Amino acid sequence: MTRRVAIVCPYALSVFGGVQEQVLAMSRELSRRGDEVVVVAPDVHDHAPLDTPARVERFGRLLSLPTNGSRAPLTLSPLAARRAHDAVRSFRPDVVHFHEPFAPLVGWATLLAHDAAAVATFHRSGDGPALRRTGPLLRSLATRLDASVAVSAQAASTIKSAAGVAAHVLFNGFEAERFVEHPRERASEVVLVTVGRLEERKGTATAIRAVRAHNARSSHHWLLVVIGDGPQRAALDVLADHDPSIVFLDALGDEQKRSWLRRADVVIAPATRGESFGLVLLEAMASEATVVASDIDGYRDAAAGHALLFAPGDANDLERAVEAALAGETAARIAAARAHAEYWSMRRLMDEYEPVYQAAHEHFDSNR
Repeated sequence: MTRRVAIVCPYALSVFGGVQEQVLAMSRELSRRGDEVVVVAPDVHDHAPLDTPARVERFGRLLSLPTNGSRAPLTLSPLAARRAHDAVRSFRPDVVHFHEPFAPLVGWATLLAHDAAAVATFHRSGDGPALRRTGPLLRSLATRLDASVAVSAQAASTIKSAAGVAAHVLFNGFEAERFVEHPRERASEVVLVTVGRLEERKGTATAIRAVRAHNARSSHHWLLVVIGDGPQRAALDVLADHDPSIVFLDALGDEQKRSWLRRADVVIAPATRGESFGLVLLEAMASEATVVASDIDGYRDAAAGHALLFAPGDANDLERAVEAALAGETAARIAAARAHAEYWSMRRLMDEYEPVYQAAHEHFDSNR
């Protein structure tokens, strides 16, 4: 039986981000299962094609607002929220799947109307002023949810504290098979890759300092490829000081990113905080690259012993970890890490969501 699923993303799909990647990957997997899918997101001016067979509807003028140490690409237009609700209602979904349902504003009218079974996935890890100041509003919105999921124990704790929502912990899934579509390439020099928005908490400065310090002492130079863009770009340019061993590629499309992961000897994940689940680590493992990551909760949980960890923000310790990773790389370790990554497949994740969707539908029907 064909199911109709509306996926609501509060963040613009035109901007790289973990939530956006989850939304698109889920839309592809649901479509593969024969479901009819519509994705709703902000940014009415974005008309770029997306890698999904689902229908995509975009509403509202895009704004970039600070949140949780980052900047969120969302809309604050009530008109956009109403138009998004009209689009969802006309689709007549069996289930509306909200990612970060409390993030303003594109999904709020749909959530408040509660015309269909509502499933929430919470991604955020870590408290902040916005959560503390809006507790009553969030608790009101939470009454419209029929089932709630969090991508990690940290995300579940965050939303329980902020809004009293008891969320079932699953995980972030990804399509592991897509990460070996490009041929594996190795250059004559060691290639290090880091992927993420260029903001302070992502720790890119630590990676730059570590690489420059290593290259100043060693004749075996490392090349650091930085994939991403963001408010720290100018400061990072100054830190790199025109060093040819530091290459900035700005934000890339998913296929280009996967191509670079296949060229990496080591993928570095240097974030200092605020990561609820280390999906970037699993993508690197699936790409058959060795992984070095900061020792924070979200990364440690995702790594499960298959990455070299270093003290967050410590360039000397990062340099040590990269050296150890390069020296200790074996085919068996790469294969074990890839097998670990495949456990977190989008296919298995959506198998886990099937009973969540069913429970939400039953809860919605019983309360009509």
